[in-house]
Amino acid sequence: MTVKDAVVLRFQQICELRRIKPNELANISGVTPSTVYSMMDSKRRDLSVITIKKLCDGLDITLGEFFSTPEFDNLEQEIR
Repeated sequence: MTVKDAVVLRFQQICELRRIKPNELANISGVTPSTVYSMMDSKRRDLSVITIKKLCDGLDITLGEFFSTPEFDNLEQEIR
């Protein structure tokens, strides 16, 4: 699993748990819906830390809370 895949999976899990749709996540976070949908697009590889922070702010969680999951702890090395 890539870092990008783990980020998308984590946002999907949180949204599912809170019953929030991508448009709602965008609205509560102050970003455009296209930003959220492009983040979730499997063809797009890069993510902005600022966007992740805004989404976390909208969900009222810290970056530490967001990244403190086994998915991030078990990521493979990016350097090859």
